[in-house]
Amino acid sequence: MALEKGATAPDITLKTKTADGLQDVRLADNYGKRQTVLLFFPFAFSDPCTKELCGVSESLGDYENLDAAVYGISVDTPFSLEAFAQKNGLKIPLLSDFNREAVRAFDVMFEDVLGFKQVAKRSAFVIDRDGRIAYSFTSDDPKQFPDFDAVKKALSGT
Repeated sequence: MALEKGATAPDITLKTKTADGLQDVRLADNYGKRQTVLLFFPFAFSDPCTKELCGVSESLGDYENLDAAVYGISVDTPFSLEAFAQKNGLKIPLLSDFNREAVRAFDVMFEDVLGFKQVAKRSAFVIDRDGRIAYSFTSDDPKQFPDFDAVKKALSGT
């Protein structure tokens, strides 16, 4: 069962790839500074994942106004995630969980979906400034999106 509201978020470091090369992103670096939104998604370049991440990227200002950093997380390599971000003009950092540390720690891993093993379930987490989960959503249906109004509501504390 995925981590639930009130749980302490795991302190995990994941890789991102940008024009500057590979970089580590430590999720706990936001704690005490700003809120964090984690969007786990199963497959870069798939239609549902493209739709979800493009929508969030287009509304990134809403999240920034709520003092939140937003990250997409997939088990794809950092290199394929960089290509996915470039192709779709994504403004949010995409983090590679190639070693499956985050999907295990947040308990959001499909053992098998569409014949693929150990990919991320579509999930969303809001982590408050204290490192606690303020919102948790996970779906066994890879085409079901989080309720982004609920995500924003959790960020606003209402």
